[in-house]
Amino acid sequence: MAKYRRVLRDMLLMVALLIGVFSVADFFRAPQAPEGFADQILHTIDGKDVTLAELSAKKPLLVYFWASWCAICRHTTPTVLDLSDDGVNVLTVALRSGDDISVVRYLRGKHLTMPVVNDPRGEMAARWDVSVTPTWMIISKGKVIQSTTGWSSSWGIQLRLWWVKKWYS
Repeated sequence: MAKYRRVLRDMLLMVALLIGVFSVADFFRAPQAPEGFADQILHTIDGKDVTLAELSAKKPLLVYFWASWCAICRHTTPTVLDLSDDGVNVLTVALRSGDDISVVRYLRGKHLTMPVVNDPRGEMAARWDVSVTPTWMIISKGKVIQSTTGWSSSWGIQLRLWWVKKWYS
C-alpha cells in the first residue's frame, strides 16, 4: 500500500511540475493584444467583416493562429474544426499560408470548414506578438482572458473555455 501511495504522490508531483513548466512557457510566449484590437474590422476569406468585440459579446471566442506549413497545426486544426462543429465560437487566423486562394485550397484539401482570417504577410500576428504556431486565445466581451501556445488537446481547450465562460461571461 505504501508503494502505491508513493507512486501516486510521484505522479501528482510530476503533473504539478508539468503544469508549472507549461504555465511559465505560456506566460513568456503569451501574445499581447494591440490597442483597440477588439474593434478592428477583420475580413474573413468568405467575405465577411467581423470584429472580435462582436464575436465575443455573447459567448467566449476561441481565436486560433495556425499555418498550413506548421507540423503541429496539422494535428490541432482538426480539433478546432470539431470544436466549431460542436458549437464553440471560433475564429481562425491563417498565418503566412499564402493568398486567400491558397488558404481556401488548403482547407478544401483537408476538408476543413471554419471561419478564417488570412494573414498572408504575418502583419496581424506581428501586432499581436504571436511568435509560435499554433497560438490559442480565448476572448470574452472583447478582452483576452487566456492564451496558450503549441499543441493542446480538445479537452484542454474545452476546459479553458468552460473556465472563461464560468468566471468571465
